[in-house]
Amino acid sequence: MAISTTRWDSAAHLKTEEDIQLYLEACLEETGDDPALIVYALGVIARAKNMSQISRDTGLSREGLYKALSLDGNPSFVTVAKVAKALGFKLTVQPMV
Repeated sequence: MAISTTRWDSAAHLKTEEDIQLYLEACLEETGDDPALIVYALGVIARAKNMSQISRDTGLSREGLYKALSLDGNPSFVTVAKVAKALGFKLTVQPMV
């Protein structure tokens, strides 16, 4: 008997604002020196919240956002800042403890 599998999609499991916050915090803790995971996490959250709406809120194309926020994407800081704002996040800097 063959085993049937489906592709895991984290966005499908981000149902509440708390889920989203905990997901992003976990990604930030695991990222190490690779900011690509943070960008990818923002993309997952954008998909969970409705990429079309995020596109309208940022003024960027939906297709462009999918590409920029993918694992292979390389978005500008302006794009990351616009997406973070559209998702309801405020980017801050804190001293390392």
